Amino acid sequence: MAEEAAVRAQAEVVRRLKQDKADPDEIAKEVAKLLEMKAQLGGDEGKHKFVLKTPKGTRDYSPKQMAIRERVFNAIIACFKRHGAEVIDTPVFELKETLTGKYGEDSKLIYDLKDQGGELLSLRYDLTVPFARYLAMNKITNIKRYHIAKVYRRDNPAMTRGRYREFYQCDFDIAGQFDPMIPDAECLKIVHEILSDLQLGDFLVKVNDRRILDGMFAVCGVPDSKFRTICSSVDKLDKMPWEEVRSEMVGEKGLSPEAADRIGEYVQLHGGLDLIERLLQDPKLSQNKLAKEGLGDMKLLFEYLTLFGIAGKISFDLSLARGLDYYTGVIYEAVLLQQENDHVEEPVSVGSVAGGGRYDGLVGMFDPKGRKVPCVGVSIGIERIFSILEQRVEASEEKIRTTETQVLVASAQKKLLEERLKLVSELWDAGIKAEVLYKKNPKLLNQLQYCEDTGIPLVAIVGEQELKDGVVKLRVVATREEVNVPRESLVEEIRTRTNRP
Repeated sequence: MAEEAAVRAQAEVVRRLKQDKADPDEIAKEVAKLLEMKAQLGGDEGKHKFVLKTPKGTRDYSPKQMAIRERVFNAIIACFKRHGAEVIDTPVFELKETLTGKYGEDSKLIYDLKDQGGELLSLRYDLTVPFARYLAMNKITNIKRYHIAKVYRRDNPAMTRGRYREFYQCDFDIAGQFDPMIPDAECLKIVHEILSDLQLGDFLVKVNDRRILDGMFAVCGVPDSKFRTICSSVDKLDKMPWEEVRSEMVGEKGLSPEAADRIGEYVQLHGGLDLIERLLQDPKLSQNKLAKEGLGDMKLLFEYLTLFGIAGKISFDLSLARGLDYYTGVIYEAVLLQQENDHVEEPVSVGSVAGGGRYDGLVGMFDPKGRKVPCVGVSIGIERIFSILEQRVEASEEKIRTTETQVLVASAQKKLLEERLKLVSELWDAGIKAEVLYKKNPKLLNQLQYCEDTGIPLVAIVGEQELKDGVVKLRVVATREEVNVPRESLVEEIRTRTNRP
């Protein structure tokens, strides 16, 4: 018991040191001592109990969840490929200096790793900065690529809303020197195609331009040094009312109340071509070179979106800011307007489900000669989309298949294991997705029940008579219809019956 008391006392020492914000080395020394005492206390009996949980902000995925996730990925990849994208991959961690200074106020969310072999490393925060590093390093000036991979953020997770510390991003980017707004319009078309295809409900894509924002800040009297920090306040308008955002700008960020009020007049505007035309005539904005450029491009963008037939789903919204530092031109964000769900009383609120924009200066930051490669891209918020679809499946009690097995090889009599194994092997070699139960003499009823439970559509039954006749009895699980199929035609018959349109 004395040892346990000593451990408790040592734990109290560590707690007090942390509370008093003592020297980190001293805290580390006392923590090491505490761990040593704990190890001695429980070491000989191996009493250590594992805490069976995933780390905060992460999750496991069950086969059912993975089946839904795979369906979503396939739809997104099909769209990216339809638009001619190649695929790349990059390391999960980068040199710390690669990521530093690219994310504005969000930089505090980067996961830094311990020094390994003389390199300071950080887990990637998104897929855009690694892409820019990849372009600069390989001297690539022209590519259309997609990249689907995990990223990491030391965030306070809100997992019910699809917000995690480890999550997937699905990025599509077009790099290269092209005529204005054509690639940008295609990125918005891709967002429209994916959100329509996944049938998530009604959505809206908000569009703005960093140049319009910067021009607006300038004419409203925001000092240059405060542009980025005021930008990140404006970015909160989708979550906070204007009054709160205004008090943050004035109270926390030291902006004059007059400048804040002038910003308020603009950031509450949203519309389409009519609003763009109106702002092009605005006496203050039209005098600002940056804002005028941005509005000119915005007008062109809306003309292309009209040609693509999607302008009705796009809103020019002056409150959209997107907090990341690297954006230089058009920025956009897709939001779901409302989850109509009869089964769930509370509508599922998930915020934005896609976002992106133009970042013409990022590659130049990495290039030794500062050569710029204009880029525009979009990131699909797969976790949020997945949260919605998962809740929808739960509510509808839809049965999700977790395997793609086309046929179960079964037998009605005993002592036919060898024949079952021979047949299943033939099917595997022919590329058929097939299973067999791991029992020598399974009951036919159990084999049929297994198909019902897992959604396997066909059963190939071998019996003594079938072997003599050189046929296999093929049973359709749903209708219980049975046909004798010559063994040499079995593969073709299974393909025909399970070929999904």
